Amino acid sequence: MSGAFHPSVHAATAPDRLAVVMPSTGQSRTYAELEANSNRIAAMLRSRGLQRGDVVAVVMPNDPAWFEIVWGVQRCGMYLVPVNWHLAAKEAAYIVADCDAKALIASAELADTIASLGDAADNVELRFSIGGPLPGFESLEDAIAGQPDTASPDDVEGSWMFYSSGTTGVPKGIKPQLPTIGFGDMNPLVGLISGLYGFTPESTYLSPAPLYHAAPAGWTTTVHRIGGTVVVMDRFDPLEWMRLVEEHKVTHTQMVPTYLVRLLKLADATRARYDLSSLQMVVHAAAPCPPEVKRAAIDWLGLIVYEYYAASEGTGFCAIGPQEWLDHPGSVGKSLLGGVHIVDEDGNELPVGEEGEIWFEALHRFNYHGDPEKTAKAFNDKGWNSIGDIGRLDDDGYLYLTDRVSNMIISGGVNIYPREAEDILIGHNSVEDVAVIGTPDEVMGEKVTAFVQLRDGEVGTPALADELIDYCRTHLSHFKCPRDVRFVDSLPRLPNGKLLKRM
Repeated sequence: MSGAFHPSVHAATAPDRLAVVMPSTGQSRTYAELEANSNRIAAMLRSRGLQRGDVVAVVMPNDPAWFEIVWGVQRCGMYLVPVNWHLAAKEAAYIVADCDAKALIASAELADTIASLGDAADNVELRFSIGGPLPGFESLEDAIAGQPDTASPDDVEGSWMFYSSGTTGVPKGIKPQLPTIGFGDMNPLVGLISGLYGFTPESTYLSPAPLYHAAPAGWTTTVHRIGGTVVVMDRFDPLEWMRLVEEHKVTHTQMVPTYLVRLLKLADATRARYDLSSLQMVVHAAAPCPPEVKRAAIDWLGLIVYEYYAASEGTGFCAIGPQEWLDHPGSVGKSLLGGVHIVDEDGNELPVGEEGEIWFEALHRFNYHGDPEKTAKAFNDKGWNSIGDIGRLDDDGYLYLTDRVSNMIISGGVNIYPREAEDILIGHNSVEDVAVIGTPDEVMGEKVTAFVQLRDGEVGTPALADELIDYCRTHLSHFKCPRDVRFVDSLPRLPNGKLLKRM
């Protein structure tokens, strides 16, 4: 007997309810259709010899069929690896090879990307294409034809195996233990987003980001466990986002701060054209949000802007509501999953208000796939876990992020965290996007340098560079501000908003 939190339950009770809508293509899936095709995929994978704990890699753009594959793999008790196809060919190939996939499912729409994977793809035993032919791949549609569309008594919970974004180095495969709960039973994410954010079967969730990332993948499929409808964008566009909220009467959405920035840069009159009154919650995460951006979002949307701080590793989760944030501006909230500790370089716990590395009391263990040394370094002798973020706690237990250890600039022996300058500079009217990093300096070792993408119509000049430096210095200590400003056409951000500072 399955639990109540699986799309198969909703296929039985509300078969015609829409599980997925993709407005850009006009495609959709009802819960009945999602159930039938995921069962066919699961039956096919089992018939080819795949077993619980095996790994299936998927290379696909946002598409309703993606969910059929995910649920087919998941109900076999296997690991699913969503591959970030926006990465360079070498990086994507690394993930396919490193994850030890027994099967690879790829979209014909990404034929050039698949071809660039080379031996990494060729070495996978089972290869299936969807949406058209790919050289050396079997058609998934043909492979599942004739397979049973009903659930198997062998259905069991599987898991994701996400790879980190690789913002500072080679992506890491995060491999949790397989679930031990019963099929369809309550899991922590269901409890969090239903209890904390009020999702119900009547909820409509708008997902504007690539589905291969942890938050979009986890939240959309959790909406399916609850029985709501997921509206999927193929890519984020601020005007289209507002149009879809109005058209589909969206109740919940999640985004990254760069999306909020793009919405807020629109003229007030443009934003006022759309009816966003159906929105119950706008949740942001995945990257630090400049306080002035957060405040402007609350001023515009009202007290419905929520934030959480978590990592793909899944060992920490902080959350904060809009009024809480106004009372504790800049915070990412209190820890809801285990205690949080601020620790210095020698492993000593620091007092309230002092900055150090953030460690969470891990409620479960995970492995970095194939890297026991990296796994061991992620945990300390108390069993706490850190992903390398820097922050502080206040007297009320609210956490404030400073930056990542790997982003730290050391200039003249002084530690500088670039996020502080980035949060200031993004507020300048001429700036569309900004990244601050350390660049070599013969005297200081490193100097603070800002790479600035200007808004349309703005021209990068020495005078504007000086203006930006002065603007930063009016809000921040001079040593934390850039000494050099370089204008660029664009910054290397992933579609989920994360900045690739190594680029």
